[in-house]
Amino acid sequence: MTALDPALTKEQQTEFEAAAFRRLVSHLRERSDVQNIDMMNLAGFCRNCLSNWYRDAAGAEGVEISKEQSREIVYGMPFEEWKSLHQNEASAQQKAAFEINNPHK
Repeated sequence: MTALDPALTKEQQTEFEAAAFRRLVSHLRERSDVQNIDMMNLAGFCRNCLSNWYRDAAGAEGVEISKEQSREIVYGMPFEEWKSLHQNEASAQQKAAFEINNPHK
């Protein structure tokens, strides 16, 4: 066992990954001032990506979750409600950066 490669059981690894996911989701809910387009431009993913990855993981295990359900898990509320409360219109500069940086082209 090393600091970079601890001897973890599969269960421990899953527990730690789940805890990190929950903390990330909590952080993103608290930071509603951070726009998805800025996250995409800087990090190449956003809240919607995270909800899609959650949905993909569920589907891989045979559990069907709708797009709306997975987004509500990440946003903590229905997506349309979150958008109306927190989403701003993207600036021309943000949109231009998105066109350059969008990994989903």
